[in-house]
Amino acid sequence: MTPQQIIEGIHQGKLRALAKAITLIESQRPEDQQQAAAILEELLPRTGRSLRIGISGVPGAGKSTFIEAFGMYLLQQGKKVAVLAVDPSSQISGGSILGDKTRMELLSRETNAFIRPSPSGDTLGGVARKTRESMLLCEAYGFDVIIVETVGVGQSETAVAAMVDFFLLLQLPNAGDELQGIKKGVMEIADGILINKADGDNRPRAELAGRQIENALHIMKPKSANWQVPVHLVSALKKEGMGTVWQMLETYREAMSETGEFEEKRRRQAVDWMWSTVMESLKYSFHHHPKVAALLPQIQQSVAEGVTTPGMAAKRLLETFKRH
Repeated sequence: MTPQQIIEGIHQGKLRALAKAITLIESQRPEDQQQAAAILEELLPRTGRSLRIGISGVPGAGKSTFIEAFGMYLLQQGKKVAVLAVDPSSQISGGSILGDKTRMELLSRETNAFIRPSPSGDTLGGVARKTRESMLLCEAYGFDVIIVETVGVGQSETAVAAMVDFFLLLQLPNAGDELQGIKKGVMEIADGILINKADGDNRPRAELAGRQIENALHIMKPKSANWQVPVHLVSALKKEGMGTVWQMLETYREAMSETGEFEEKRRRQAVDWMWSTVMESLKYSFHHHPKVAALLPQIQQSVAEGVTTPGMAAKRLLETFKRH
């Protein structure tokens, strides 16, 4: 498909065109990146109308189960839903399982749903290298809600919060039993917290966890003066609480839009995106610089053998890069 055919296909609501566009976005080939940039530029006026949600949580919190239950609820409300699921890449083989589509079997069959698993590669924060661009393509296609499912809770989770409108954190019922289950850094960037698996014998523990998390939130500095982070109990397995979650999201968008904070947040994110693209391009140019590539093996060996300090080695490489 040519770039023009992809653009027309997205205008016409053809999923194959959207999938092809995301493949071009994720490609590292210079010619593919050039085509992807042209497609994005053309589609940009059609973006900005979706609600972007980032979802994270501790391993086993039931992120995929929740996303499927919530996605099915949104479809029943007449919404179109896109899920960008990021799978961790192996640091040894570089491969990913990309199993999220299998875990969301019901949602993946729906006409108005789109699930795209992507490998995280070497990107921190549990997001794929081109998640922002993929979100814009999904917006241009016409999805009402775009969900970014991250690898899991980590110190770089701010990368996700910096590209979505609402950052949702999933916790387990026993998270309140031990305060180490509540990571302050992640709590501070959350816009809403859900205690999942709050059913059956887990219900009392989930209620206790909810109270302890609410107490912890009260002693933290609020992320926004216009929004108090809510804590809700849900059961993705039993599909309970999905309406409450959607009501929370709608209330958030309304409250933040009234004060202008919603649009201001998106403007800041656009600038952050520009700088991350600049840094990524610089890193690529540095690694593919002929003089740097020629010098690198010798420099690395000197650092490994203790002949040169890492600081001096970095300085020499940067000077070579700047000089040529």
